[in-house]
Amino acid sequence: MSDKPFGRVALIGIGLIGSSIAHNIRVRALADHVAITTRRAATLARAEELGLGDSYHLDASDAVRDADLVILCVPVGSCGAVTKEIAGALKPGAIVSDVGSVKGAIVQQMQPHLPDNVHFVPAHPIAGTEQSGPDAGFVELFDNRWCILTPVEGTDEAAVARLRSFWEACGSDVEIMTPEHHDLVLAIVSHVPHLIAYNIVGTAADLETVTQSEVVKFSASGFRDFTRIAASDPTMWRDVFLTNRDAVLEMLARFSEDLASLQRAIRWGDGETLFDLFTRTRAIRRGVIEAGQDTAKPDFGRDHSPAPTTQATTPKD
Repeated sequence: MSDKPFGRVALIGIGLIGSSIAHNIRVRALADHVAITTRRAATLARAEELGLGDSYHLDASDAVRDADLVILCVPVGSCGAVTKEIAGALKPGAIVSDVGSVKGAIVQQMQPHLPDNVHFVPAHPIAGTEQSGPDAGFVELFDNRWCILTPVEGTDEAAVARLRSFWEACGSDVEIMTPEHHDLVLAIVSHVPHLIAYNIVGTAADLETVTQSEVVKFSASGFRDFTRIAASDPTMWRDVFLTNRDAVLEMLARFSEDLASLQRAIRWGDGETLFDLFTRTRAIRRGVIEAGQDTAKPDFGRDHSPAPTTQATTPKD
């Protein structure tokens, strides 16, 4: 009998997060068998070339059959349809999870389709880069990053503990909260910042008095970091904003009020208000670094190039 945490893990979707999970399972010996499924034959073939799994399936039901852990690594808007597709093939006692950055909508979409004899534990690893696809993954992606679990009321505690252990083995720190609280927190720390980045980059591109070549040529560090965020996967972020609408709008309203205060301070030459705000926000930045959520290195330490050893192909067992 294997001493690995899981016998068979099924990954539905093999982009940045899915492929990084696959690397972790391989390198850290977290399962005997990794089954990979995706709808695009070319993507599945590339995953096989990279040796990310042990079996490869265009039919998601085939991939999840006999799986002890099933993780949906697809855009939030697709989770309901995928869950409905695989529900009849799920093994009794299996843990079903996801990696979406919205949790309330995930619960609403997935839970109605799941049989009573499986354990549903939604999850959100707060990690990523602007890259996507099976080539983008690397084993260190989750190291010292948070993964939030949002089990619904009545979820089997042993299943939650088991998934917690899985993510900790992938290098993550794990927090548990309700889906509603998760969505409010992520609206301000992730979703609204992404929306602002998309908007400011779009505004710069549309300026009639400044050419796009000048925007690229003279990009200062602030705008450059906005472009990194704004390069994130369009499908994923479209779904995030549509499914976390209420929390995002609430945070945007607060942001708009604070922005109006800044406009008044600049208009009236209120340097004291500006200085006080910048001092407080500088302290927040230092707190982020001290909490281990970023580094003080130039360019914010964002060197996400995968190490050669983690990106090398791995032969199947």
